[in-house]
Amino acid sequence: MAESISPLAGKPAPRSLLVDIPKLISAYYTTTPDPENAAQRVAFGTSGHRGSSLDGAFNEAHILAVTQAIVLYRKRAGIDGPLFLGKDTHALSEPAMATALEVLAANGVETRIDEGSARGTGDPGFTPTPAVSSAILRHNRNNPAARADGIVITPSHNPPRDGGFKYNPPNGGPADTDVTAWVEKTANDMLRAQNADVRRIPVARARAASCVRSYDFIGPYVENLRSVVDLEAVRAAGVRIGVDPLGGAGVAYWPAIAERYRLDMKVVNDVVDPTFGFMCVDRDGKIRMDCSSRYAMAGLIELKDKFSIAFGNDADADRHGIVTPSAGLMNPNHYLCVVIDYLFRSRTNWRADAAVGKTVVSSALIDRVAARLGRRLAEVPVGFKYFVHGLLDGSMGFGGEESAGASFLRQDGSVWTTDKDGLLLNLLGAEITAKTGKDPGELYRELTRELGEPLYERIDAPATPAQKAALKKLSADDVRVTTLAGEPIRAKLTNAPEGDAPIGGLKISTDNGWFAARPSGTEDTYKIYAESFLGVEHLRRIQDEAAGMVAASLSKVR
Repeated sequence: MAESISPLAGKPAPRSLLVDIPKLISAYYTTTPDPENAAQRVAFGTSGHRGSSLDGAFNEAHILAVTQAIVLYRKRAGIDGPLFLGKDTHALSEPAMATALEVLAANGVETRIDEGSARGTGDPGFTPTPAVSSAILRHNRNNPAARADGIVITPSHNPPRDGGFKYNPPNGGPADTDVTAWVEKTANDMLRAQNADVRRIPVARARAASCVRSYDFIGPYVENLRSVVDLEAVRAAGVRIGVDPLGGAGVAYWPAIAERYRLDMKVVNDVVDPTFGFMCVDRDGKIRMDCSSRYAMAGLIELKDKFSIAFGNDADADRHGIVTPSAGLMNPNHYLCVVIDYLFRSRTNWRADAAVGKTVVSSALIDRVAARLGRRLAEVPVGFKYFVHGLLDGSMGFGGEESAGASFLRQDGSVWTTDKDGLLLNLLGAEITAKTGKDPGELYRELTRELGEPLYERIDAPATPAQKAALKKLSADDVRVTTLAGEPIRAKLTNAPEGDAPIGGLKISTDNGWFAARPSGTEDTYKIYAESFLGVEHLRRIQDEAAGMVAASLSKVR
């Protein structure tokens, strides 16, 4: 069940792959989505509503409806502080921000946008997801009577043709399903009514409205980094750092960080281009700003020996990609293991009962690291929203996903961000290198010598919408086998151990391996995650048996 790799993977993107930006923007304004078509309705996945204007899935009508729905939700929830609004570098993000401003200003919502965006000229004012989360938490800490929330306009690492729109409530993290379900239903009702109840004013008037004000996202974020990561140690050790923002929203943040903390840092590519034509092609032949993909990151990997450590981010800078001289691009699971081991040894002011947070599809080596540290493991479903409350109250020192998203507490044990922070996780890699004298790749090898070396893979397989729905509803009783790849099954999970929330699929575990199967939230596929501590042959047996179990369960569904 091997995944096919495009012959273009890892190579510079040919012009034939570049999206037609004028056509994309034109479609945003001229295509009217069909609310009776499921593919063209508002749909909040794990990270907001995503889609392309070319498919009728991310158009002006969607943003009008979703923004008005968020305005109504704010009133319903008693949220009357400012709304922090950020955007990334995808082509559809700028028109979507203009549309959102038209609605927010018309409704009198006090809105904060980056200084560059507020001017409308010069600096385009790109804002990373973690900067928005940080701003929300900072405001609410100082103004508890007038709670703030935020919107980030980004499809994350998705291809250049896509747009995305996500909402962060006053806890600063991704909105939970009770919020997104309400916003989604309300927005779709508005779409069906042709947005008759949406209030809007022209964007020029919106930008000039008294309720829309400029905000310095960069300054406070950069200044407060000292509270969460030891950049003085990085400077003193002379760590040579290479950075590739992959044309994303972090592009203006890295020079500011380097200047403020006097770091030996080189931004190897500061180009912002909505076609992302400078990228190397991802595994499937698409342009995708996935900083955890060795194909997309091929350009930075070639430079690995020029730096002590190098790193990249996706378009909204909520994901990290770590490149070391010893390992090249680190698998996100490998880096998370190193980070957890380092943080819980070095952050002595964290609560003694602060847990290690991981998703159900992250490496089982994390379980072994947590056990060795004597820390409780908090295993949650896929979605960073499941880490929000633990990070907010300090009961979870770290929360991380296998897809290269994570955050952790300040050095004093208080909250930093409740959304993923790729900038922070990259800088922590530099701190680890400075403090230990070894790069994270070397430290990972030391961990595996002590705790075992796992092999981990994710494979995507086609599935119809009906099959995806059936996979979500599987129960442990549907799996009647008692062994997996020759080992007794120790656990069959359809709900996460932490909080008992549904994982949206099935996970089967043994002493030395596991697999999880769950449907994709955005494509007609399902994913099989598998890991073995016993080698390649054992991993292949797990994958083959997993595919058989899932196929048998879905065989009666068309």
